[in-house]
Amino acid sequence: MKLLYFAWVRERVGLAEEMLDPPADVRTVGELMGWLATRGEAYAHAFETPRVIRAAIDHAHVRPDAMISGAREIAFFPPMTGG
Repeated sequence: MKLLYFAWVRERVGLAEEMLDPPADVRTVGELMGWLATRGEAYAHAFETPRVIRAAIDHAHVRPDAMISGAREIAFFPPMTGG
């Protein structure tokens, strides 16, 4: 699946996007963030507070308990603020 990173998530990971196949036991967005945090220091820093990171699967905003099976694209971004 394609993973997209935006704003400070992208800055911390050091990539705008990448293709990954997470392990079979990673089934939800929250589990994916947890697994990503184990992939190195940059990922650990990016996903150190997963509750503040928002996600979208195939352009639809989802909650951390959303299933990732069949997803073509998952995007991670910090909360948006106006102003």
